Formats: sequence, C-alpha cells, structure tokens
Amino acid sequence: MTSEASGLDALQRENRYLKARNAELQSDVSSLAAEAQRLREELERLHGRVALRRPNPLSGGQ
Repeated sequence: MTSEASGLDALQRENRYLKARNAELQSDVSSLAAEAQRLREELERLHGRVALRRPNPLSGGQ
C-alpha cells in the first residue's frame, strides 16, 4: 500500500500543479486578448488618421 499511497500523492501533486498552470495560462490568454483588442483599436485609429490626411485624387487641386 505504500507504493499506492506514494503514487496517489504523486498524482495529487501533479494535479495541483496542472490546475495552477492552467490558471496561469488562462490569465495569459486573457491578457493577450486584451492586448490584441487594444492593438486593433490603435490600428483602426491610425488608419482613420491616415485616411483623413491622404489627399483625395478626385478633388482636383488645380
């Protein structure tokens, strides 16, 4: 039974580790999703600003 108990302890330790690691990775995914959203918004803002500065070729200019 000692080997069974030691095997059970090892599995419980591994389970605790995997749960903690899963929580860390889920936190990382949330952070990355927020950063991706922030970058998308920044890109949209910059593209809008560039579009406003770009001259309209149909406006003539003569």
